[in-house]
Amino acid sequence: MSDGKNDGTALTRSHPFRDGGPDGDPSRKVTAGPPPPRRPRCASGFGRRLRGHRWDDAAVPAATRKIGLGLVFALLAGTLALGHAIKAPCAGGEWGDGRQYTRLCYTDIVPLLGTEQLAGGRLPYLDPCNQEAPGSCDEYPVLTMWTMRIAAWASGTSISTFYHANAILLWLAAFAIAACLYAMVGSRALYFALAPTLAIYATTNWDLIPVALATGATLAYLQRRDIWSGVLLGLGAAAKLYPALLVVPFVAGRIRGREPDRGIHLAWAAAGTWLVANVPFALGGPAGWLEFFRLNSSRPADWDSIWFIACHRLTGELGCTNTRLINVASAGLFVGSVWFVWRLKARRDPGFARWTLGFPILVAFLLTSKVYSPQYGLWLLPWFALALPNLRLFALFQAADVAVFVTRFSWFGTLEDLDGGLAGIPIDAFEIAVLLRTAILLLCVASWVLRREHAPELAPPPETAREPLPVPG
Repeated sequence: MSDGKNDGTALTRSHPFRDGGPDGDPSRKVTAGPPPPRRPRCASGFGRRLRGHRWDDAAVPAATRKIGLGLVFALLAGTLALGHAIKAPCAGGEWGDGRQYTRLCYTDIVPLLGTEQLAGGRLPYLDPCNQEAPGSCDEYPVLTMWTMRIAAWASGTSISTFYHANAILLWLAAFAIAACLYAMVGSRALYFALAPTLAIYATTNWDLIPVALATGATLAYLQRRDIWSGVLLGLGAAAKLYPALLVVPFVAGRIRGREPDRGIHLAWAAAGTWLVANVPFALGGPAGWLEFFRLNSSRPADWDSIWFIACHRLTGELGCTNTRLINVASAGLFVGSVWFVWRLKARRDPGFARWTLGFPILVAFLLTSKVYSPQYGLWLLPWFALALPNLRLFALFQAADVAVFVTRFSWFGTLEDLDGGLAGIPIDAFEIAVLLRTAILLLCVASWVLRREHAPELAPPPETAREPLPVPG
């Protein structure tokens, strides 16, 4: 190597300064060995599986972006416009003719301006409710109640304005969900954007807000921003408790990836955020703040639950009387079913990404809980795109959910002795629709268990250190 030639044991690398040195002397050519290996880059910004170490945020298969985000937004806008057309007859609050059942346009938003006593200046939890007024008051978690309060400040006593103010907030949440899904799985965001469930239930209640926060938390988790993921889950739990369930699979994923510190940070961020949102109201108005928990512990089995159907068929009565027994039984069945599905999946695919347990956990919660409000189907829409992109099963679930919607509110019209319109379907049809939806969701969980995840291939080392990562699909 002293003569500057390549003797086969080293590589000669040209350089404008090294070839002859900075003074241009050709006798001073410098040789060098091969460059040090660069850290391998993954085929997806979300998919990292390195030799000897598998990250848990690697399970979203690469989805090609066959369509642009603008088209996803345009299709989503069409779905929301259809939903608005469905709800428009009820938006003004003129329900004296029973149109909420005969025209299937029911929404919780319209009556809650009055029952939550928000037409004036009452501050949720902090100002006591009028106990002589009909209906429950302060019955929702903090973030949802204060979303109502903000909308009521904008609307005053106008029911129509209150509905539309809330609808705008919920539509914005829908666009946020679509954007997050597109960032994670590309065109599979259409599972959400084109869902009939979204058209029917987008403005039935405030569930799109926690769904948006939970979806954002999932995106943050897959981007390895664990503290932000926990913050978003904590905010979601402050709007509807279900996002708190996702802490379990997310933390389990970090533990399995040999990163327990990340999981701990996520859990503490979620708990801390929930406490920050709730403690001021728990201290400032404990009676109002506890109403949500009192109501949900004492409320009977909801119409759409398996518990309601079981009690109706066994006793002939519309409802279950032993609420405490159902509370204990539903909690036990939920924990047991999650453990069972987790074990089955781990045996079938030991290396599966634990964060995808979010899908069966939510299904198990919905099927074992005594409350399955109709709009809860919105919770599952992002998870079909993320964890079970099976179009046939998704179509079956959507068909069953629509059937439950139609038969539920039509039967309510029967209960109210309404004639005309779409009212008049018997309770048997409603219960059959609920059972069919239950069977389809069980089939979806079984399909998730049997589905094997494939590791994305690692991209070859880039030629330059500044080469950008491929955009995840």
